[in-house]
Amino acid sequence: MALTLTDLTAPQGFERLVLAQDPQAGLRALICLHSTTLGPAAGGCRMWAYADDDAAIHDVTRLARGMTYKNAMADLGLGGGKAVIIGDARTDKTPAMMRAFGEAVDALGGTYWTAEDVGISPADMAHAAEATRFAVGLSGASGDPSPWTAEGVFRCLRVGARHAFGTDDLTGRRVLVQGLGHVGLSLAEKLASAGARLMVTDIHQAALDDAATRLGATVCAPDAVFDQQMDILAPCALGGVLTRDTATALTATLVCGAANNQLADDGVADILAARGITYLPDYVVNAGGIISVASEIHGKPDAWRLDRLTAIAGRVDQMLTRARDTDQLPSAVADQMVHDMLTTRRAA
Repeated sequence: MALTLTDLTAPQGFERLVLAQDPQAGLRALICLHSTTLGPAAGGCRMWAYADDDAAIHDVTRLARGMTYKNAMADLGLGGGKAVIIGDARTDKTPAMMRAFGEAVDALGGTYWTAEDVGISPADMAHAAEATRFAVGLSGASGDPSPWTAEGVFRCLRVGARHAFGTDDLTGRRVLVQGLGHVGLSLAEKLASAGARLMVTDIHQAALDDAATRLGATVCAPDAVFDQQMDILAPCALGGVLTRDTATALTATLVCGAANNQLADDGVADILAARGITYLPDYVVNAGGIISVASEIHGKPDAWRLDRLTAIAGRVDQMLTRARDTDQLPSAVADQMVHDMLTTRRAA
């Protein structure tokens, strides 16, 4: 059986939701286009062993919407989309699967550009690129976007620290990095170099041992994160870590991390604000990866990427200043900034 694409009912406000299947290649994937108002939709491909299709749809739609906001705030001339491949990346992934995924992307005719995300590497994306020119983040081109994501988060974290503590000097600040994947580890290295008192947690012991030995980090168990005394929490694993309960227990003054969709629901932002905790919206601060990918899409040099990393740090400063002056949540200010961009473009 060849590749099939089936349009599913997209949630209200979304443009398209597609189920891509190729049983012979082992592919079952969802591709979601949230908005192409500002340009073709762009966002990574994630591979995860979801419990069922509903869980996969919930994830891909939240991620796609987040990409619209992220790409808008980073001024990339791109809309928002996302893809998820259903399966275990460690055991199920094959080159044939990735080529079939590339065929699915190609069938969308350039309305969606894909790149790597959780469970997908530049080498995997190279297999997808054999079937489509709309696969980016390739070795020899923009490459692994993780270092760029980490650099962007680090710059934004320092801006947040200046607003929260009166200085961006991180010397002695207790910072807990939750998740030591490519982005989390790179961020941890930057924090250690900046003199932070680094704490780390991850589900993989080897990553913890490395951070403890090489960076002098204190290790904490994954289920003990919200028992720790800290100044800054940097969530860099999967989303939904800030629930109403964990937000109530959190001791940090600032939250700034690379994970997508860190808030379990919108009401968590109110809880954090009521407790005097500054939360920097993830879609603003973790845009470094898509900035790197966008440079490949648009054919731009490293200087272009660096300019946009500087720009997102500037937007964080603008967002926090406006939030303070208008007594609003930073997340509400950021959402309004994106809403204004989309409305202006639609009107034009």
